[in-house]
Amino acid sequence: MTGDLTDPRFLVHGDPEQVLAVADAAKGAEEVLSAAVYRSSAHRHRTASPETRRQLLALDAARYGASELSARLGAVPVPDAASPQWEVEWATGSKVDPRLRSTLTGHTAKVQSIATAVVDGRAVALTGSRDFTVRVWDLATGRQVGMLPIYAPFPCSWPMSVATAVVDGKPVALTCCDTFKVTVWDLTIHQRIGMMGSHRVGGAEGRIHKVETAVVDGRPIALTSGVDKKIRMWDLRTREPYGRPLAVRSGIRQSLQSLQALRRRGPLTDPTDLVLAMASTVVDGRSVAVTGGVSADVRVWDLKRGKQPRSPLSGHTDLVFAAAAAVVDGRPVAVTGGRDETVRVWDLATYEQIGEPLTGHVDAVEAVATAVVDGRPVAVTGGRDETVRVWDLATYEQIGEPLTGHVDAVEAVATAVVDGRPVAITGGRDQKVRVWDLTTRGQVGEPVRSHTDWVPSMATAALDGTPVALICGIDSTLVAWNLATRRPLHEPLAGPAGHASSVATAVVDGRPVAVTGGVDKTVRVWDLATWKQVGEPMPGHTAHVRSVSTALLDGRPVAVSGDEDGTVRVWDLTTLERIGGPMLGHTAPVTAAATAVVGGRAVAVTGSHDHTVRLWDLAAREQVGEPMLGHADAVCSVATAVVDGRPVALTGSRDSTVRMWDLATRRQLGEPLSGHDDWVTSLATAAVNTTGIAVSGGADGTVRVWDLTTRRPAGPELVFPALVSAVAVSPTGHLIVSFGGEIVVLTRP
Repeated sequence: MTGDLTDPRFLVHGDPEQVLAVADAAKGAEEVLSAAVYRSSAHRHRTASPETRRQLLALDAARYGASELSARLGAVPVPDAASPQWEVEWATGSKVDPRLRSTLTGHTAKVQSIATAVVDGRAVALTGSRDFTVRVWDLATGRQVGMLPIYAPFPCSWPMSVATAVVDGKPVALTCCDTFKVTVWDLTIHQRIGMMGSHRVGGAEGRIHKVETAVVDGRPIALTSGVDKKIRMWDLRTREPYGRPLAVRSGIRQSLQSLQALRRRGPLTDPTDLVLAMASTVVDGRSVAVTGGVSADVRVWDLKRGKQPRSPLSGHTDLVFAAAAAVVDGRPVAVTGGRDETVRVWDLATYEQIGEPLTGHVDAVEAVATAVVDGRPVAVTGGRDETVRVWDLATYEQIGEPLTGHVDAVEAVATAVVDGRPVAITGGRDQKVRVWDLTTRGQVGEPVRSHTDWVPSMATAALDGTPVALICGIDSTLVAWNLATRRPLHEPLAGPAGHASSVATAVVDGRPVAVTGGVDKTVRVWDLATWKQVGEPMPGHTAHVRSVSTALLDGRPVAVSGDEDGTVRVWDLTTLERIGGPMLGHTAPVTAAATAVVGGRAVAVTGSHDHTVRLWDLAAREQVGEPMLGHADAVCSVATAVVDGRPVALTGSRDSTVRMWDLATRRQLGEPLSGHDDWVTSLATAAVNTTGIAVSGGADGTVRVWDLTTRRPAGPELVFPALVSAVAVSPTGHLIVSFGGEIVVLTRP
């Protein structure tokens, strides 16, 4: 098989390493599109079967708006593979980006620090995570080439810190994770060669929080910050103290909000001077360090003299989380980012801020790195808004659109040069490390944009005969998608802050409505025809409303809602009034709710973090019998159906199982439905070709379809690039899946 990126068979059946090598040389619009599509899920292609690869490629082509390519990929023959049970009809592409070079997977907790080095002539990245490992990656191939096992005597409550240096011609790494020492590693053999560091407080060893490296008088040194509120220097050749400590004590501008926030994180005493960010550079031939922290000041230190030559640099209004250094027009500058959502550039010769703050992030800036792209100095920043942004340090403007793909806060950024091209390496809370080509590319494909954040809930409805999907985002917006035209019906419906996080649909007085619950502790009703709120919010909950479902009670439409405090309430959707008092029983958040009819009576089924499933009589507003027990962890999703004339409930849990319950007897039916490798985030039921099915979505990035009569899989699993957060089935039989903020609509062939 030839290495032709325009041949769908090569993409499906070709060896992933060969395909990726050909993708690096892509030219022309068609090849560049195919390369971008393949890279979107390259981390899955390496271990996937051709059958799974075909499905993923068809999905990713649809995310780029390339429907013809998606159809061609989905039609590639795969010998001995079962016929596809579902085909991609269309998908959104808010998180696709042709600048993505590779996705590095392996960490099992959030990635908090990244450093780069050159080992045996190859660019590598070191990524530190709260899973107590530092992994070493070959940036050219995207393969893990080593791992540094970090030992921590207690849970790592402070970010893992990683730095690199060259000592006597040998590349070394330095790591710390809220411990008393910094470990030094030989990167050529991935073995520990020593330890150093001591931040004593009151005669006892103190924890070290961060490590950075510099060169002073030609000697490689390490800089460490710790609970003693000092920056200490260490000779990396001897691993002995170098010079005197830098004491961060004078001229403090305290931020009360910042101090309170840090104290809430743990037993810190007077964290006023804690250093959260460090970088090193050279100014007028002098080695200097740039630091930032709780005080919101930026400080510059002469490392040889151990002093601050000038007063701190003021401008940030909250914690400074990140710092980096660069040279702009021959001038040394520092670039800092903080919780005030700004990036600031400082002239290190004049001690003045250059220009206005760089704005664009809509949440705290947690990471900063610098690079040179096409001869221009740039800054690369990562934030809690899940975006990575690139800034031109000569013009102080953002370059292009943000790099999107992370599905949680970006907490670490580093840069390197790979095969002559500048790249950025980013990591964060989604446990993924992504490598980006910083060379600007134009538009690739025609992706449809959607939510930019996680989708915790979906529902479907028919509006004037048109099937619609209601997508509820953690970004507090509600969007109604026309499944036929593949476009939103209206502008996103933005409620008050934190609303909404759960959604259900009903018909009230002949009008289709959406019912939502959210962090503002209210339940709201929205007219889907006018796209306006109906009446006033329904108050009564005392905590975040986590789940909503609807039913008919004595012929009247009602809503059932569950909240963070474990309370379940019932609402009359016609009068917008609460029906009776709260239904009490759960002892933890009620995260899932569904309704059914059992013995002619309307009931609600709720699942909770207390591991129980409970049945409620909606007319009497009382729990029916004892809780249904069986799950070994939090219950995250609930759906109901009728199987062989019996009302049943299906529940999904963090124990990775789906369980089926007879609602008349409240007993589990058969063995759990197993197959997911992580928690079951979402469930939906439907009838397809007269067969009752259940659809389960998981944090393992898969969707599984179950035959409700046999309780066995109905076809192969569907694989997605990220955690599946919500599933739904429309009245027209469309399967709607949300993963990482994206939406994909599938149909039966």
